[in-house]
Amino acid sequence: MKVNIEDVLFWMDAIRNCEDRYRTLESFWKGQVHSKLWLIENLERSCKEQDNEIEIHGGWNGVLAALLFNSNLSVKKITSIDIDPECKEISETINKRYEMAGRFTSETFDMCKWVSNSDIVINTSCEHLTQEQYDTWLSNINNEKSLIVLQSNNYFDHKEHIRCSHNLQEFIETSHLRILWSGELEFSKYTRFMIIGYKNV
Repeated sequence: MKVNIEDVLFWMDAIRNCEDRYRTLESFWKGQVHSKLWLIENLERSCKEQDNEIEIHGGWNGVLAALLFNSNLSVKKITSIDIDPECKEISETINKRYEMAGRFTSETFDMCKWVSNSDIVINTSCEHLTQEQYDTWLSNINNEKSLIVLQSNNYFDHKEHIRCSHNLQEFIETSHLRILWSGELEFSKYTRFMIIGYKNV
């Protein structure tokens, strides 16, 4: 992947201008970036459609959106949704070129109450949702043709992780999707799991 240098400069602005620089830098940790690149690589293989409208639930500081804009995926617009209001300004700065062009928006909203109709719906924060919250979130995806991308992990030691999976099969069984692709990525402290598929209908 080749990243536009103008985007990198806005990333630096986001880090420099925020009150808690360490919090923003967390988005660029190796594990975070490698997980996002792995997602994009497999999404590119699974989706050949043009002009995709994408939603990222639990979009955090907008780094995944920025990388998607620099990928080979055909992207019309990305909406990043996060319940944390501090993420909005950071994600808008990181994606400033696309925000100015009307191709990126950041929304402060509870993902479990958001109704989705986009071509691609991404949730890389499944470990932060209870099973009940996840089921509610999934039920609010109204477009049966939406391609859904999920990530979780087996990092039970993190205090904010309330629904990790012990292995990929457990993640598949609790996600209730028709699976197109699934896989796992090993890190030193945990394994990240990913599923790409559609809602069961």
